[in-house]
Amino acid sequence: MGTSLSIEDQIVAAIRRIMRAVDLHSRHLAEEHGLTGPQLATLKAASRLGEASSTGALARAVHLSGPTVTGILDRLARRGLVERARGGQDRRSVTITITRRGEEVLAAAPSLLQDRFRAELARLEEWEQTTILATLQRIAAMMDAESLDASPLLVPGPLDAATQGAAPVTSPAEPACEGDDSRAVGEQTSTAT
Repeated sequence: MGTSLSIEDQIVAAIRRIMRAVDLHSRHLAEEHGLTGPQLATLKAASRLGEASSTGALARAVHLSGPTVTGILDRLARRGLVERARGGQDRRSVTITITRRGEEVLAAAPSLLQDRFRAELARLEEWEQTTILATLQRIAAMMDAESLDASPLLVPGPLDAATQGAAPVTSPAEPACEGDDSRAVGEQTSTAT
């Protein structure tokens, strides 16, 4: 005769299932499109903001720190997906523009959320969506995760070689390695199930 799980264990199991689903979606994104979630979010924000794209504006748009977005932009620029231009009068200001190649990548890229989740969420009434949001925000607060950088996309911790050169993050205190944007979303903890 099996024993039923306590409410606490059921909550932890549900969180772990969510983390696993996020991991699988992120791996698919990397394998199929060659982008990490934070790179895709930054590229989408640069396209949406247009001429108003600066590193600071992008960082605010994707809810990541300035240095994190700078690293992401470095990688996107090396791939020819964005270009940087210094300001005319203020040489300290840098404008980010998405290239034609970047627009093509965006057109082929999937949603930041898993398509099934997005479709299911859209079917809910607004009050149900709001309730889910409030509950998830409460969980984040309970886990002391409110201050972590988090862009509005589903991305797990470090990915394997599918991220095209991403190095694993071994500790939240270490700086992000070349090609590794996964730490950017504040998911430094292990996603092992």
